[in-house]
Amino acid sequence: METPAQGLGAEPRNRPSAGARLRLWLTDQGTPVLVVLLLLLAWEVAVRLFKVPQFILPGPWEIVRRMVVDWRLILANSTVTIEETLIGFAVSTLVGIPLAIGIVYSPLFEKVSYTVIVSLQTIPKVALAPILVLWFGYGLMPKVAVAFLISFFPIVISTVVGLRSVEQEMIYLARSLGASELQTFIKIRFPKALPNTFGGLKVGIGEAVVGSVVGEFIAAEKGLGYLQLVSNVHLDTVLTFAAVVAISLVGVVLFYAMSAVERLVIPWHQATQGR
Repeated sequence: METPAQGLGAEPRNRPSAGARLRLWLTDQGTPVLVVLLLLLAWEVAVRLFKVPQFILPGPWEIVRRMVVDWRLILANSTVTIEETLIGFAVSTLVGIPLAIGIVYSPLFEKVSYTVIVSLQTIPKVALAPILVLWFGYGLMPKVAVAFLISFFPIVISTVVGLRSVEQEMIYLARSLGASELQTFIKIRFPKALPNTFGGLKVGIGEAVVGSVVGEFIAAEKGLGYLQLVSNVHLDTVLTFAAVVAISLVGVVLFYAMSAVERLVIPWHQATQGR
């Protein structure tokens, strides 16, 4: 029987209060932040206590101060690296997912393509970068190509695993109901593979950042990798560390952006994971 309080729209008893939800959030999110802050504090104290020269290891406060002072320089180069990363990642997605579909549906294509994919993956991308510069020059293309070569492998493998994770009973049931292969793929196989695919995409977006920076190390006139090289040549260690922090921030932001897209595309998967 409904109580008067419930009839007036009161919250159910099993729903946590606002204070409880706040404490839960602080426990989940505050603990990692607190650990990072403690590590940074220990770093700052150690640098000051042992009087470590700034050109060897600057403290976190000095790095943050430099990022604030030179924020226009860092932002301009970050924009270039982000552009290279997103283009390379987009190409790896457009190539990787259809490639995974072809691997799943064609045993012959699987044998041929896996050999090429694994061969490319085992080659250090730093070794390929000079060749790409020779082919494409010093513009945007070499960095995009390196980002693509590094990021497409996890996308392909994760999508293949996802497409093959469908229970055969579901496939047999769909076929017994008269569903075509295309309908089975759209309604069953591809939705089932999406969690794995997004797992590969989240790994791939981070790898694409690495690929862009590696390309900038070899041939570039701008970008965070180029900024790091130039500052290192001038023995500007603080700016070198600031560039490293900026690279890390770019990777973190892009990763969480991909996680947000995942929550929008497959909210049902997030619900089953209890998030």
